[in-house]
Amino acid sequence: MAATSDHSTTGATAPAYYVSTPIYYVNDRPHLGHAYTTVAGDVLTRWHRQRGEKVWYLTGTDEHGQKIMRTAEANGVSPQEWCDKLVEEAWKPLWEHLEIANDDFIRTTQQRHTDRVQEFVQDLYDKDEIYKGGYSGPYCVGCEEFKLPAELLDGATEDEKLCAVHKRPVEWLEEENYFFRLSAYGPKLLEFYAANPDFIQPASARNEVLRFVEQDLKDLSISRSTFNWGVPLPWDEKHVLYVWVDALQNYITAAGYGSDPERFAELWPASVHLVGKDILRFHAVIWPAMLMAAGLPLPKRVVANGWLMVGGEKMSKSNLTGISPTDLTSHFGVDAYRYYFLRAIPFGTDGSFSWEDFTARYTSELANDFGNLASRVAAMVGKYFDGALPAAAAPGDAEQAIADGLATALATADRKIGEELDFAGGLAAIFEFVKQVNGYLTEQEPWKVAKDDSEQGRARLATILYTAAEALRGTAVMLNPVMPSTAEKLWTSLGAEAGLGALAAQTIATTADWGRLPAGSTVTKGEILFPRLEEKPAS
Repeated sequence: MAATSDHSTTGATAPAYYVSTPIYYVNDRPHLGHAYTTVAGDVLTRWHRQRGEKVWYLTGTDEHGQKIMRTAEANGVSPQEWCDKLVEEAWKPLWEHLEIANDDFIRTTQQRHTDRVQEFVQDLYDKDEIYKGGYSGPYCVGCEEFKLPAELLDGATEDEKLCAVHKRPVEWLEEENYFFRLSAYGPKLLEFYAANPDFIQPASARNEVLRFVEQDLKDLSISRSTFNWGVPLPWDEKHVLYVWVDALQNYITAAGYGSDPERFAELWPASVHLVGKDILRFHAVIWPAMLMAAGLPLPKRVVANGWLMVGGEKMSKSNLTGISPTDLTSHFGVDAYRYYFLRAIPFGTDGSFSWEDFTARYTSELANDFGNLASRVAAMVGKYFDGALPAAAAPGDAEQAIADGLATALATADRKIGEELDFAGGLAAIFEFVKQVNGYLTEQEPWKVAKDDSEQGRARLATILYTAAEALRGTAVMLNPVMPSTAEKLWTSLGAEAGLGALAAQTIATTADWGRLPAGSTVTKGEILFPRLEEKPAS
């Protein structure tokens, strides 16, 4: 897959910064909600790579379960054929299009996954963590989730109940099942949460999980016996594993569990599981409990992002509000797309997509503030110094303020993006610096200084333009994880590679070291970073 990065960590022994997305259900093509989480994970891992850390980024697809089986049947193909088609024609190409630099792509129908899953559940069965019983109750095929009565909405009739997420009737399920002793892990989970207060983020998500676990957990049905599209239980092949128990294990099967102990020791436990808030309980309750039962370390953090909303509804195919990311990238471009959703919606909260807001931010922040700054600086270096970046004379207070501004923006962005996953806050700090540099040029008026042809005037002009170019050098590094193609174009425009090497090789630690861009670098005015938008396409 072309989108997979070459940042291999196999064979090393030091821990890697391991980030995962949910594995996405392939009953249909990906929409904005799927891409939102995946881009966030990509920016987070690119940022840590820019720190010089070893990184491993995992995404993939969830391909078993009743919903997949029914969707395939409705389309006249086998479940495996349906999954293969969707993965190869829709999911992988979209991640490549969005420049997702994942290190692995796990599919739950792959042998490397199913073999390890059977070993994992067999171990739990041997430890008497799994027992045979029967289940009767409501089940949402859309969620592939057993529902509690309190989680349902009233339907059109007295007996009809609806899933609160899909607004569709749930099915009444009665069948022989195997159960995981989840109820035994409530106290252990609460103890773990207390000892690790940052395990679940944001705070609202943590509070929701605490309330749920404090109400006493029920044992979890982990098998289905009325259909066969799933991983067979190794001790009873009349049953297939509940799709969520199968899916959650991708985080360890992809990391080498049961197949590569050295690799597993390097990658596990995961640094961050990124999940949607609607699947929080699976990741913050069921998954940790299963790991405890297996005697494995728990992930370090589970971070739940909010929903993308359209017309007050969660964005999803089933609610007919799914929008393809390519609908937007074809108009705004890929880098603007990557920027917008992380800038406009604080990660962890619900947010509404607005074409008008996207257009306004593109024009104001990307085209006017950032793109125009890059064009102006390159044009003035070309006009006044024939494209050779001049050396700065002794900097004054104004130049020191820009150097300090870069250091402040970098420190803030590093903390907010790299540690707090506050992408909006980190980008706000970077673009506040961009505004500061624009203000510096407005105040210093290099176009007027250029009229002074004296030695002093030329020296002052050189200092102003070097300062602006050096500020852009720092900006390119800070924006590289978010807008890699745009940052690369800026890096090339500044002639930075000749003196500093590839943009990807620059580290966060050295970015605020002022004066790194060598004087004499060839500055060229390349293509406009953010061209004027055409009219909005007709819906």
